[in-house]
Amino acid sequence: MTKACIFDLDGVIVDTAHYHFLAWKRLADELGIRFTVEDNERLKGVSRMQSMEILLGLGNVALSQHDKETLANKKNTWFVDYVERMMPEEIYPGVKALLEQLRKQGIKTGLASSSKNAKTVIQRLHIESYFDVVVDGTMVVHSKPDPEIFLLAASKLGVDSKDCVVFEDAEAGVEAALAAGMKCVGVGSPVQLGKAQRVIEKTGQFKPAELEQL
Repeated sequence: MTKACIFDLDGVIVDTAHYHFLAWKRLADELGIRFTVEDNERLKGVSRMQSMEILLGLGNVALSQHDKETLANKKNTWFVDYVERMMPEEIYPGVKALLEQLRKQGIKTGLASSSKNAKTVIQRLHIESYFDVVVDGTMVVHSKPDPEIFLLAASKLGVDSKDCVVFEDAEAGVEAALAAGMKCVGVGSPVQLGKAQRVIEKTGQFKPAELEQL
């Protein structure tokens, strides 16, 4: 029986990927690196410093660790600036209703995002009260596909991994959920997320009654 649902943030609850793209593109332009929307897909579910490495790799640019950290922080400052202008209505349709239904049925809800700005985002969306637990990038050492973030969320929720269902839009996130011994609902492309027990186009399409069919 499902006792908890754990949600990724970017691409599952809201499209912050667009803001990440704008910030990374701005940095890439400064460095003279060509950076496309397709390149941005490679950064989904990946930590900030790993994303920095991917970006520099695109341009064959070599920098010191100090310079990498400085630029990554610069990118994050821009991203936070974009996020702080977010409006509550930017949440994906049907997500708030799904969270409400899950909680009414006694199913715990957690947020597990690699983003270090996850708490800021859910505050801007006015949905922080919908989660029993929030685990973000400041609380883990290993990025997805390592299962650490989901295992920590389950531990904080007080629920066994086998009783958790994860909602993820990135291949690395699906792999992390399965590695944690959890079931997974992929949000997006069946080609990319085919390892999940089920793939849906949008999070708001999912109904709590479908949990036991996974």
